[in-house]
Amino acid sequence: MKATEATATARSGKVNWALFNPKTYATILYLLISLPLGIIYFTVAITGIALSVGLTPVFIGIPLFFGVAKLLNGMVKFEQNMIRQILGLPTPPVSNTHNQQSEAGQNWLKRMIKDFDGGLFTRNLLLVFLRFVTGIVFFIIMITAISLGLGLIALPVVHIILMNEMQLDILENSLFSYFHIDWTYNQQYMLYVGVGLVLFWVALRIVNGLMQVQRRIMYVDEPYQQPSVPMETMVQPQYYDYPEDPSTQAMIQPAYREL
Repeated sequence: MKATEATATARSGKVNWALFNPKTYATILYLLISLPLGIIYFTVAITGIALSVGLTPVFIGIPLFFGVAKLLNGMVKFEQNMIRQILGLPTPPVSNTHNQQSEAGQNWLKRMIKDFDGGLFTRNLLLVFLRFVTGIVFFIIMITAISLGLGLIALPVVHIILMNEMQLDILENSLFSYFHIDWTYNQQYMLYVGVGLVLFWVALRIVNGLMQVQRRIMYVDEPYQQPSVPMETMVQPQYYDYPEDPSTQAMIQPAYREL
């Protein structure tokens, strides 16, 4: 029963026991690099589209536009595969929707025009923009949450170093002195470390939640479905009804009676 639940959890990509799960720290690394990656994706997309529109009168913009569309599709697939690898999700099967033999004799421009999908291009452009926005927002949320927990955990060490080296008491005007609570430094240290551990655990849960949000934004579980070929255009086997010969039917019927 536990093995079945573990398999189901792995397939769903959810992270349990965030503090000791490698997926959590892989997610932190992903969110750290998400900021520069989001900026790069957004810059390349906007620059490529602007150049393709501006260079359209000299014909260079047309192939450049289809190249940018291919590049956007590659960016989105790269992000989706990265999230699948971090969360341990299965890779969806690759569906070959084009006839490779018919495309063998075509040049690269015709292949790019034939493979272009307006709906897919619009979706990828929106996903790149959302990736840019979420990269900034998620980075700020993660850094703030983790820094708060780690700061409280490291507060006793910092206080001891400042007291010994610079004679600086950073806990002199703390909340304990404001409310006239007579606690020793050791008691304050224990409280700060305990609160810091709780906040750090909450921060890791927040990080995993941000990854689940990013997973849904990037359509990791819902791959883009290209329009299928209509049934009327598919080649169907042809069956013909031939008229039966009465003499042949008369010869077959006695044979069945003898059997």
